[in-house]
Amino acid sequence: MSETVNDYNEGKVLLIDKPLNWTSFDVVKKLKFALKVKKIGHAGTLDPLATGLLILCTGKMTKSIDKYQAQEKEYTGEFTLGYTTPSYDLETEPEFQKDANNIKIDDLKTTTQYFVGEIEQTPPIFSAVKSGGKRAYTLAREGKEVKLKSRVVTINEFEITDFQENKVSFRVRCSKGTYIRSLAHDFGEKLGVGAYLSALRRTKIGDFSVEDAENLNEFVNNNKVNTNDHP
Repeated sequence: MSETVNDYNEGKVLLIDKPLNWTSFDVVKKLKFALKVKKIGHAGTLDPLATGLLILCTGKMTKSIDKYQAQEKEYTGEFTLGYTTPSYDLETEPEFQKDANNIKIDDLKTTTQYFVGEIEQTPPIFSAVKSGGKRAYTLAREGKEVKLKSRVVTINEFEITDFQENKVSFRVRCSKGTYIRSLAHDFGEKLGVGAYLSALRRTKIGDFSVEDAENLNEFVNNNKVNTNDHP
C-alpha cells in the first residue's frame, strides 16, 4: 500500500540501493518529487561511480541524519594495480605507472596491515572537500592547483577477497570521512606500482545493510504519491 504525503512529511527513514552514475543529490531530488515531500536529505554521500546503500531521511527524521552519518561504513570493491588517475577513480583517465605482474597476493595482504587502525589520509582533489571556500572538485576540473590537508580516519578492517591479474577485490570497514579512493591510491603507492579505485559498493552503514535497501525505480513506482489521493 502506498504511503501518503503526510506519512513522508511526518518522517521516515528510507534505504535505497543507489544506481551507478547517479549522484546522491540526484536520488534526493527524484524522491522529493515522487513523494511530494518537503524535507528530505541523505546520510552520507556516495560518489556517482559507486553503488550501494544510501540512507535517506524525510520530515522530522532529517534530525537523525548526523547520527546515521557518524556510524561505521562497510564497502566492497576493486582496485586496479599498475595505473593511477588524478581523481583516484575512473572519473579521469588511467595513466600507466608500473608493471604489477610481480605482485603476489601475500604482498597485498601484508600491505593491508599498514592501513588498519588510525591512519592519516588526504582526500582526493576531485572531492567535495572545500579549499579556499570552493569545492575541491570544482577547482580540479578547472585545472587549478588544489592542496588539501590530511585527516585522521579509522580503518577497522581491510580484507583482500580476490586477486586476478591486476584486479584486487577488497572489503573495508571504516569510520566516517574515509575516502576509499584515497585508500586505493595510497595502497598502490605502498606497493610501489600505483592503483586506482575501479569499482565501489557500500554494503553497510551501522546496522543497516544494502540487502534491505530497495531499487530506486521500483521504490518510486511502488510509493509514488498521488496528490489527488490525500486530504
